[in-house]
Amino acid sequence: MLASEPSSAPALWAWPIRPSPAVVRPFSPPASPWVPGHRGVDLDAAPGQAVYAAARGRVSFAGRIAGYGVVAITHGALRTTYLPVEPAVHVGQAVTSATGIGTVQPFLGHCGHRHCLHWGVLRGTQYVDPLALLSLRLRLLPFWPGSDDGLISLWAGGRRPVA
Repeated sequence: MLASEPSSAPALWAWPIRPSPAVVRPFSPPASPWVPGHRGVDLDAAPGQAVYAAARGRVSFAGRIAGYGVVAITHGALRTTYLPVEPAVHVGQAVTSATGIGTVQPFLGHCGHRHCLHWGVLRGTQYVDPLALLSLRLRLLPFWPGSDDGLISLWAGGRRPVA
């Protein structure tokens, strides 16, 4: 691997808007590449709000497309895109999920009458759901044979409920 390429090690993914934002519009890929669809997620955001890289990578684009600020970051086989963002990074810059890459621009339209950040992820030429990259921290609880209907019950205080 060249020193200028991002590591191929698994990335730790984080929300690009913090704290965790509301999803205004979910991923809704089209049935075919040439038909309309929503190729990312829209996250609730305020104009001027900081935008962060979703994971470690290298900035592959930072500029304007059709008047909107856009940042793209390459993470090995994946590439994330963020818009509308006033870029605070430059092409070739290494970033982590702690790196501020810009701020949300005050453009309305994509999300109707509210502001949002559009976050997209591509694997090659195929769009994937960005939310699938976020690690959901699940905790498995032990199973006690003979418990009610064989299902695990949740309880407060870390103790098994007494029947």
